[in-house]
Amino acid sequence: MATRSPWPRPLSLPCCCLLLLALGGPGFFQSHAVEVDVKDLSNNTCIYAKWMMSFLIKYETNNSEYKNATLNPSTNVTHDGSTCGNNTHAPLLAIQFGAGHSWSINFTKTNETYQGNIISFTYNTSDAVFKDAKTKGPITIVVKDTMPPVQLNTVYKCHHLDSIEVANVSLFFWDVILQAFVQNGTVSKNDSTCEADKSTVAPTTVANLTTAPITTASSPLPTTTSKPVEKPLIGNYSLKDGDKICLLATMGLQLNVSQEKPVLININPKTTNVTGSCGNTSATLRLNDSNRRLIDFTFAVKNTSANTQRFYLKEVNITLISSINGSEPLNAGNNNLSIWDTFLGSSYMCQKEQTVLVTEDLQVHTFDLRIQPFRVQNNKYSKAEECFADSDLNFLIPIAVGMALGFLIILVFISYVIGRRKSRTGYQSV
Repeated sequence: MATRSPWPRPLSLPCCCLLLLALGGPGFFQSHAVEVDVKDLSNNTCIYAKWMMSFLIKYETNNSEYKNATLNPSTNVTHDGSTCGNNTHAPLLAIQFGAGHSWSINFTKTNETYQGNIISFTYNTSDAVFKDAKTKGPITIVVKDTMPPVQLNTVYKCHHLDSIEVANVSLFFWDVILQAFVQNGTVSKNDSTCEADKSTVAPTTVANLTTAPITTASSPLPTTTSKPVEKPLIGNYSLKDGDKICLLATMGLQLNVSQEKPVLININPKTTNVTGSCGNTSATLRLNDSNRRLIDFTFAVKNTSANTQRFYLKEVNITLISSINGSEPLNAGNNNLSIWDTFLGSSYMCQKEQTVLVTEDLQVHTFDLRIQPFRVQNNKYSKAEECFADSDLNFLIPIAVGMALGFLIILVFISYVIGRRKSRTGYQSV
């Protein structure tokens, strides 16, 4: 949990705007609760908000490759521009952090409800976190907020992870407490809970993941019997370009995370959201299990000869926002892969379990895999090119059957010879 910044007294801000920031400890996705109390000229609260946020940005490098950068508003945070609004300007909540990054949201209301309107986010690729960025300088994205309307004089609460994706940026929000247009300067005691929280059995329940400890050679055997992790459910995923499917994927997914303690995590396709992008030479499949785990598969096309093209899995990125076994959350990726290599226009298939190495502490296991990220025809898979494991199995099966038949023929022949000899012996005796 984030702790409140140990300031001796509230900050005095221009335009009588007060902002308190509660920032937490280290980690890829740090605890970074931001608490905001915006006051008007009479020192009455007009906007109150406390939330967790993080940003995942894909950027192009000087080598024309793509990498991911994570931004957290955890250091060097300022708060210029937050205002209660007036007859001509909407109320605005704004923060600035890091090396030239900023985020803001304004609010609108009707006679009965209020809601967020426009979110603006500026990130500066001159920051050191964007290593070898091809484009340097500030980049701004603007997107409409997805928060539903909330009754006036009501506090909006949502612990569930919400994400907004625009262009190559993913904005993550969770543990949100918010009230805009606060009446009489007093934050309401009435709550409005988001639908995602209502559908969750309990805040600590991970509805769509199965976790269990892994026993390794270097780890002592458990003193109690634990239920083994079952094979993950097989999910069918697809992306559309207009009304046509442009990417197809079928697989069971399991994460192998070795932080403080090794853990296996099964991804449940029934509660996994699918997004991504299709292209002629690059495609991305993004799976969000809605419990703060995000998996990105990036595919690319290569030319193997003048008239031959193949596709392959080039990059995998994993974002674990919620901690596992009390360890720090993480964001990790491998952009130097060259697996699932298949002729363009075909699909890749591997029924055997495969392991994709992301880092030494993070692997992805796939089961009953079939993937086609390019040139999908008639909304269905093209002819599959099988992995070596399946090909070897398919090759060995007819050999085994043939050997069995051959052995049976030899037995029949031996029985026949023995029978003939006995018959001859009987004739000679007579």
